[in-house]
Amino acid sequence: MTASTGPTTLAALDIGTNSFHLVVARILENGYEIVTREKETVRLGHGGGDMKVLSADAMDRGISSLRRMQRIAAAHNAPVRAVATSAVREAENADVFLSRARREAKVEVEVISGLEEARLIHLGVLQAVPAFDQRLILVDIGGGSTEVLVGERGETLTARSFKLGAVRLTDRFFPGGAVTAAALSDCRSYIRSILATFEREVEELGFDVAIASSGTAETIARMIHAARDDTPLHTFNRFEFTVFELQSIIDTLVKRRSPDERRSTPGLDPTRADIIVAGALVLEGVADIYGIKGFVFSEAALREGVLLDTIARLQGGALHHLRDVSRRSIRALAERCDDDLAHSTHVASLALQLFDATESLHGLPADAREYLEAGALLANVGLVISHSKHHLHSYYVIRNSELTGLTDTEIEIIAQIARYHRKSAPKASHAEFGRLSPDDQHLVRTLAGILRVAIGLDRSHDGRVRSVMAQMRRDRLVIEAEGKRGKEISLELYTANERSSLLEEVLEQRVAIVAAPVP
Repeated sequence: MTASTGPTTLAALDIGTNSFHLVVARILENGYEIVTREKETVRLGHGGGDMKVLSADAMDRGISSLRRMQRIAAAHNAPVRAVATSAVREAENADVFLSRARREAKVEVEVISGLEEARLIHLGVLQAVPAFDQRLILVDIGGGSTEVLVGERGETLTARSFKLGAVRLTDRFFPGGAVTAAALSDCRSYIRSILATFEREVEELGFDVAIASSGTAETIARMIHAARDDTPLHTFNRFEFTVFELQSIIDTLVKRRSPDERRSTPGLDPTRADIIVAGALVLEGVADIYGIKGFVFSEAALREGVLLDTIARLQGGALHHLRDVSRRSIRALAERCDDDLAHSTHVASLALQLFDATESLHGLPADAREYLEAGALLANVGLVISHSKHHLHSYYVIRNSELTGLTDTEIEIIAQIARYHRKSAPKASHAEFGRLSPDDQHLVRTLAGILRVAIGLDRSHDGRVRSVMAQMRRDRLVIEAEGKRGKEISLELYTANERSSLLEEVLEQRVAIVAAPVP
């Protein structure tokens, strides 16, 4: 089967011990685009040791959730691939749940092993964190188990699944979520004894970056952010935190002995108040045993990995390249919302040439070049809403789209570059711009200044200015535009000069845009 003859939408359903996660996506030529997400806390599994039995109440909750999620997927005409993890794979009566899911919810559930779970989480994480070329250690803390994997370039080098889930450990050491000093010490010792069996393999392979996924990791990231700053984030993807900050959060949590006391902790999802201590202790133990100093959070995990793996099966087993995660998501948004993408692509090319030609003047870091390219490609996505004030609409569209592989700050910078590609220059009185750090304000102003000139150089929208060069001549920066043979570029030169004031301001140089000499 190929993508052209198969479904155009897919749904991935992660049937976890603590919660069920559904994601519905539209299949693209190079991956997928998220259509909708749904999450329900079900608490399917319970037990302090092996989760040998799924209770009748838990199965009823699970089947009701599956019915709802199946209806959501059906509304988008999306076939469902459902995978179940530790609670189902350990249960002696799993066949009862699987039979009911098939009969009552019309969902065929695939029970996956711990190592397959780790592999799929790895695929998912690489959709959100651009770490393809780095050796990574990945930890995903679920309700019933914790998966730890070392991988590189999309390949699993080693992986292990431990029965160290947040629900399982809570049931064993903190019944009802109540924490005592003795239970805290016992739980820490137990976690470390289990994780230590994998220490030698991790030490021998080593790693460059540590990535944490799952609800536990997201909750910790949110609490750490709340302790740092009360400014809301649109996404926590690629949020970084240190082990010192993790330890500070644990200290705060364990002082609040009961779930009721913990519920008011800033950043804490109240539904996790009973299990968060156990989950945080697992992350602490992973850091301690494997020598991790800090983590990067990935908002993508098992369900995104299931999506990608399913698409690969539909397309003959060939996974699309995982390296340029953010670039693909930016391109997909541009293709979806910009009806003159050739113009935006050419403008991006001219903008990058200007960035390179003026590098000695602006002195911006290398990653600024990628922000400029993204801002240029997405500057006109607001046209999907309206031509009037489309620069403002572009900001809104970018800010509220799922751009994978980017941090919240990076998305904000790109959105502001696009927002300021025309009309008013950035001002401290503009709320969003005023919230940026001074360095990021300078970055946005400089890149927007470059982008305005590049847009002027394609005023006719036909690529007649093929390339640009720049050099200092006496007291001014001279930008030379080379036109295509036989093409008149006077309109482009006029428009670019008209739009060069912001660039002059940030570079503190007079700017003149002229035609390149004809050889």
